[in-house]
Amino acid sequence: MTTLKQRVLAGERLHGGLLRLPSENLLEMAAVAGLDYAVIDCEHGPADLLSLQQHLQIADAHGLPVLVRVGEHEPALVLRVLDLGAQGVIVPHVDTPEQAREVVASAHYPPLGERGFATYSRAGRFGTNSIAEHLAQAERGTMVVPMLETPQACDNASEILAVEGVDTVLVGPADLSVAMGRSGPSDPDVAARLAQVVEAAGGAPLMTIVGSTEQGAQAPPGMVLYNLTHILMQLLRSLKS
Repeated sequence: MTTLKQRVLAGERLHGGLLRLPSENLLEMAAVAGLDYAVIDCEHGPADLLSLQQHLQIADAHGLPVLVRVGEHEPALVLRVLDLGAQGVIVPHVDTPEQAREVVASAHYPPLGERGFATYSRAGRFGTNSIAEHLAQAERGTMVVPMLETPQACDNASEILAVEGVDTVLVGPADLSVAMGRSGPSDPDVAARLAQVVEAAGGAPLMTIVGSTEQGAQAPPGMVLYNLTHILMQLLRSLKS
């Protein structure tokens, strides 16, 4: 079976949805709508691992791959998220290639990384997978996506993308805007930084967060991530007005 990672590296344009916990129904709706993947936000949303496991079980029932945005680069947290069955992690505030290598090390088994090994986890099919099967599955399917959220990170984009084990990057437009003292992604200086990362990628797939289908159509090659929470907020604001 082709993994999400393999589809990304093959150059497919994929569409996903970003949602917060708890969002069981929204996750199912994303699967029914035919999205290629989902991202569960455990950075700004509640980071309850039991609730996360339940969401992963729902996604698996629908064949929907899930990446998890963790709250910080904490190797033990990355380990637990992947052991629960997530197909990869999105890690915020990665500014340098050295930090990117640390993220890769926590997400991958040796020799590429230093992730603790066990087959009795949910990701290992509760011990029914052999060691060789589990290692091969992890190598084939585990995605690592650093988030670039400062001008320094944007300056280092090409070096971060070149780190072995980094599959793509995601620019965090809100944090980048705040770090630059600007009002938002539409600010010309912020837009220039976003364009800088696209240029640094040199056509390699990127993950791009958007708030509408119109923005999604204009996104660079790679993974288009629709911010479902933001879209719901827009609806709430319009209802309030």
